[in-house]
Amino acid sequence: MRNPKNVLNSLSKHSGNSNYKFERLYRVLFNAEMFYVAYERIYAKPGNMTAGTDGKTVSGMSIERIEQLIESLKNETYQPAPSKRAYIPKKNGKKRPLGIPSFNDKLVQEVVRMILEAIYEGSFEHTSHGFRPGRSCHTALISIQKSFTAVKWFIEGDIKGFYDNIDHDVLIGILRERIADERFLRLIRKFLNAGYIEDWVFHRTYSGTPQGGIVSPILANIYLDKFDKYIREYINRFNKGEIRKGNAQYKLYEQRRYRLAKKLKNEKDEKVREQMTAEIKRLREERHKFPARNEMDSSIKRIKYVRYADDFLIGIIGSLEDCKTVKEDIKNYLKEALKLELSDEKTLITNAQKPAKFLGFDIFIRRSNDLRKDKNGRTVRAFGHVPVLYLNFETMRKKLFDYKAARIAVVNGKEVWKSIVRTYMIDLDDLEIVSQFNAEIRGFYNYYSIANNSPAINSFYHIMSYSMYKTFARKYKSSVKKILFQYKKDGTFKVAYENSKGKTLYQSFYHDGFKRKKIAGATSCDTIPRTVTITGGRNSLMERLKLQVCELCGATDKLEMHHVRKLKDLKGKSDWEKNMIARRRKTLAVCSKCHAKIDPDRRIRLN
Repeated sequence: MRNPKNVLNSLSKHSGNSNYKFERLYRVLFNAEMFYVAYERIYAKPGNMTAGTDGKTVSGMSIERIEQLIESLKNETYQPAPSKRAYIPKKNGKKRPLGIPSFNDKLVQEVVRMILEAIYEGSFEHTSHGFRPGRSCHTALISIQKSFTAVKWFIEGDIKGFYDNIDHDVLIGILRERIADERFLRLIRKFLNAGYIEDWVFHRTYSGTPQGGIVSPILANIYLDKFDKYIREYINRFNKGEIRKGNAQYKLYEQRRYRLAKKLKNEKDEKVREQMTAEIKRLREERHKFPARNEMDSSIKRIKYVRYADDFLIGIIGSLEDCKTVKEDIKNYLKEALKLELSDEKTLITNAQKPAKFLGFDIFIRRSNDLRKDKNGRTVRAFGHVPVLYLNFETMRKKLFDYKAARIAVVNGKEVWKSIVRTYMIDLDDLEIVSQFNAEIRGFYNYYSIANNSPAINSFYHIMSYSMYKTFARKYKSSVKKILFQYKKDGTFKVAYENSKGKTLYQSFYHDGFKRKKIAGATSCDTIPRTVTITGGRNSLMERLKLQVCELCGATDKLEMHHVRKLKDLKGKSDWEKNMIARRRKTLAVCSKCHAKIDPDRRIRLN
């Protein structure tokens, strides 16, 4: 069997060549090593402990189970099980449908995803940031900061129900342009048509990608890559002009300053030199009151574009009529080429000085002629027409409400935020309470750390901290004042706990501030050579299974991997629990007899 790293690197070498056709991909699915890698990559996700419609979870994974899966792929009897439909809450209060595939299907999908990523990653546009290696929401937002300078208009893109409305025939047609292997394409169509079960009723899927499926994000990127390439070509046609015409008033002051500076070089009289220097300084300051270029120059047109998953933002240097034309052209392309509908109501054209919403931030262009001193003491503009990433207070308030850490009170006729007790946390121990608050505060800060006004997170922090203090006070039927006196040490709220060796340690409440981070991730990931790195070692799951020595009883037999969701849920009463706790592992490679003792109902579920 070929090494998975070599297989995927071989595919990725041709990724950037759009004319190259990939053949015999289906045979890659016969390589058991590919499944071993896939298993190592996805096993740790907690959702894998939730059974799909076939009743199986990640627990019980074995080499034999993988071999059976490969055999069904070889004779093409493999059929994905319908997903189990569940619902998760959305930010707007509604619920989003989520599919829970069986673990076997997740395993196959992960192998397919690795193959598709190797094929397509090198051909994706640099403007695409969603669900790609080395890219994130932050890289998309930083890209906006760097490239959207001086835009006059925003178009906030919204595609109606994108993931539910991907046309299967269009998607297969797009895949067929690069992939010349009908068996591989049939497998992808099987995933698309697998359907879902809700309230014990089977529903077919005639459009969309599998909700919750591992392969869905990359299929969505492949689908919308057509749109990215259309936008790239559209930009090439739309953009015109090299540089704006100079501003006459700016030019007048600059010419006077230049002539005077030239005379200054030859002036010997010290008093006259001082007068000339003062006049040069005045002319420079007067010059800065005007833009260097004519901002209304209609000979210059530009389009900027960034996409994250199905959200995209377009910046336009041009007229309002240009924006309307661009929006209409995009709408027609999506409808005709990709059979998608652009929402007229939600796809907004916004003046760039007003905030556009993208990935949880308010984005606007700061236009200012404010001046500041540079390091040499010269007067320069403080701000150009630069994009601003802004965290608004409504976002903070909503997050506080989601955490049930705040309420609105009316004081002197004004609405103010008030921290409240998080009653559902009272039964947790001290360490768990502080750890959860820390995780929530750090998570919020990590995401909004690139906001220009990131210190505003202090308002969020203040409410969260007093919510924690009040939660402790309620837990111990005390007051906030007494709790602070008891837990604050050296000005920091700390909780004492013992580690496994009986040593007393302290967990501090977050107190490191909210300084803005200008770089939160690489923005030029597409320039990195696309080689595939696969890690492994003697302690990897598959290596432990291959040893065929039960980690519980020592018997030599075919092994199965037992998984648990959380180590802290184990009581440590039985031998297998003590073994997992001692090893600090959520996995245990055991023989079938030991596995039957650990989970006696497992065989019943599988049958």
